[in-house]
Amino acid sequence: MAKFVLAGRADCPYYAKAELLADYLQKNLPNFRIHKITQHPHVWEEWLEDLCEKNKWSHRNSPIIWRELLDRGGKGLLLGGYNEFLEYAQLYYGVTSSMTTELMKIIAQENLEAHIEKELQEEVRKDLVNPLQVWITSASVPACYSLIPILVSGEVFGMHTEMSINLFDKEQAEEDLHLLMTETRNLVAPLLRSVSVCTRVEEAFRRAHVIIILDDSADREVYTLEGCIRSRLPLCRLFGQLIEKNAHDSVRVIVGGKTFVNLKTVLLMRYAPNVAHNIVAVALGVEGQAKAVLARKLKTAPSSIKKVIVWGNISGNNYIDLRKARVYRYESAIWGPPNYSRPVLSLIFDREWVNGQFVATLKKLTETGKQFGSILAAHSIATTLKYWYQGSPPGEIVSLGVLSEGQFGIPEGIVFSMPVKFENGTWVVLTDLKDIEISNQMMTRMTSDLIQEKLVALGDLISFQSYQSEYKDRMYSDLIQDEEKDLVMPDMVGFSDVTPLTISENPYSQAPINDSEGKTMEEQ
Repeated sequence: MAKFVLAGRADCPYYAKAELLADYLQKNLPNFRIHKITQHPHVWEEWLEDLCEKNKWSHRNSPIIWRELLDRGGKGLLLGGYNEFLEYAQLYYGVTSSMTTELMKIIAQENLEAHIEKELQEEVRKDLVNPLQVWITSASVPACYSLIPILVSGEVFGMHTEMSINLFDKEQAEEDLHLLMTETRNLVAPLLRSVSVCTRVEEAFRRAHVIIILDDSADREVYTLEGCIRSRLPLCRLFGQLIEKNAHDSVRVIVGGKTFVNLKTVLLMRYAPNVAHNIVAVALGVEGQAKAVLARKLKTAPSSIKKVIVWGNISGNNYIDLRKARVYRYESAIWGPPNYSRPVLSLIFDREWVNGQFVATLKKLTETGKQFGSILAAHSIATTLKYWYQGSPPGEIVSLGVLSEGQFGIPEGIVFSMPVKFENGTWVVLTDLKDIEISNQMMTRMTSDLIQEKLVALGDLISFQSYQSEYKDRMYSDLIQDEEKDLVMPDMVGFSDVTPLTISENPYSQAPINDSEGKTMEEQ
């Protein structure tokens, strides 16, 4: 029996011609067998190079045909490309091909479309065999209870993506985790393959595709701001090292919470450098609060307000930008189709409210953490993940905490909330937006605290000095005078007001952990 292998680029016309000839031979000759392999054009050259290197062959074009030596074993016998296969068929079987060039191109295009469809089907099968591994840290906090039903509904990762949820927390929360695991199983969600509990640090994030970092519950008092900042370092260092060691190479890490969100994100990036580009901070909670306040003023639904931008420190000194904000389906004298919108600032005639009460309300929410409860936190995380996997709505602006590379004049090396869009499984900063320049004074006010937080956490700065300036003290009067610029600049929480405070200490940094050999390891 003669067994041949025909491999080629999926869109190659000569592969299509060789395929037709091989099919004819297999159909009419009882001892002729053909095995066909197609590769996407993007990976063909690399695949061919690896194949030739493995078999010590020299071949550069598509297709490549070789004969399997079934009777003797060992590597195959290289026949060559299309011309060599055609000569072989003519010499041994007296058969040739008469396919026209036009038909070759048509079949080549059909082959490429069929190959892409096959790859998509294969991805679906892989998802069914290897479910998406989702890890949730501090899983005993209330936000996790609200988050899980959204994740398993299919709205976030897609209706065909099965998942396994791994609940990770400290040992003291193990009983709560098992109760949550039981409740999650009782959902009988079609896309939920399994639920597990993990309290052993060394096992955290194994094969993780998605890691959701939630706020820790408070269990230790910290009486200085510097102590509060430094308390974030050990846990972020531990998590970063575990992500590097245990997680999938393409893991996506999303950081939420009420305190030091930007700081935790940049520390994770520092200790998980190989996946730093896939670590982001959630800003949609703050954006949602701003939209809700505006909606009450305009007597409309918060979902009707789009393109509100959150700049800066998500859980601290930030700036809610309404210059691009628009409202849809607004009941007024001017009415239009569903895609018709109007600028938010043109509908709010009370500029004193915008520059006064609106700013003060958002400041109070940030200072106290009120109304940023478990439902809002869960929905913000789930929506960000949905956009990350499925893309954000066309034309919509999404606020996201990402590592600055100097965009908009933001200093490099800090995590800063800025406008992005999600597409093709990644995010892109919207640097092409017009008329969103930020003044140097405002930029300094927002970046000063973030830079100091990072330096204090890493031990490069002893004390934290909250940014103060004459500009800050006269902010409201400046806004009223410059209202034609349509700026809304809330001066968020001043760090000098948060001492003493009760804050979560790393639950894993002090307690010894048993490894697989029964020994203990202390977190460095």
